[in-house]
Amino acid sequence: MSKDAQFQSVAIDVGRWIGERQGQLVYGGGNAGLMGQVAHATQSHGGRVVGVIPEALVRKELANETCDELHVVKNMHERKALMAERADMFLAIPGGIGTFEEFFEVWTWKQLGYHRKPIGLLNCDGYYDGLLSFMQQTVAVDFVSDWQMDLITVGSTADALLQTLRDQCSATQAGIDTQAI
Repeated sequence: MSKDAQFQSVAIDVGRWIGERQGQLVYGGGNAGLMGQVAHATQSHGGRVVGVIPEALVRKELANETCDELHVVKNMHERKALMAERADMFLAIPGGIGTFEEFFEVWTWKQLGYHRKPIGLLNCDGYYDGLLSFMQQTVAVDFVSDWQMDLITVGSTADALLQTLRDQCSATQAGIDTQAI
């Protein structure tokens, strides 16, 4: 299986998992790419999809008009604020610069205490090994602490990682802080 096919399969697995549990995906509202596949798989397996897309990206990212809710906002700041507000947890699947930026932002927000929501990094086929190695280097030189690293959960399979995040979400909503600082 090619890397592209493998990553597409992972995206579909994530959407399937959400949909089969009648969950809700909150995402950037595009129709293309891996996140578009997550959205389509979520809906085709019984889940709801909430898309949030800035006006400037409606054409570029091919806004997903089949979302259960599609919010067209003015800019990226509004997009990320609404997505963060509506999400119960955050998951980064293999992706590019936008994925990195959003992952680091929600991680930063969590360490600052702006939210207590679980954050997952899906490291399928070692995609994020280099990043994780670099992050361990930042811990070794005291730029990042172990407690900050503990704010994220890393997993290699969608089903196991999503279940762990769901359990963390349930514990946090019940008032049990699984990631005490």
